[in-house]
Amino acid sequence: MSQTRSGYIAIRAPPTSLEEIEREEQRCILPYFTADTAWELGTRLRARLLRASPKPAVVNITLAAHAQLLFHCATARGTTPDNDSWVARKRAAVLRWGASTWLLHNKHKGDEDRFSAKFMLGERAGEYAIHGGGFPVRVKNVEGVVGVIVVSGLTMQEDHEAIVEVIEEYLASL
Repeated sequence: MSQTRSGYIAIRAPPTSLEEIEREEQRCILPYFTADTAWELGTRLRARLLRASPKPAVVNITLAAHAQLLFHCATARGTTPDNDSWVARKRAAVLRWGASTWLLHNKHKGDEDRFSAKFMLGERAGEYAIHGGGFPVRVKNVEGVVGVIVVSGLTMQEDHEAIVEVIEEYLASL
């Protein structure tokens, strides 16, 4: 982590190769996931985002099976309903494709039109976002995605990598 001139601690740049992003996702598999885990990750994420930037962001953590909201906050004044729209779109992409939105973005070279055509999304294309910041919660020895963590408000690279940094820090503390 490097400190910027303004005193903020920059979020590291995320990998861009599919193999490295997949390895990153594999490193972030949790031993368990409960409401307490979501609270811990959510509060750590909020703190990390506050150290990274003065820009407001939203942190959202839900269960996958029935969209139960476990954590939701804004880091500062200035978020808008548009942030929540991005949260919903990133969450939908993670749930449909079982991967981070950063992986989807890089896999499809950020070309939303091509992505939409490939999956025949048609008028439903606007329901999904392939911009970094949506991340699958996986638990060791559990099939599929059990939850979704979303950050919206910084750059898509920062939204994604802040989540990874916090999960790695959390896992190291266990």
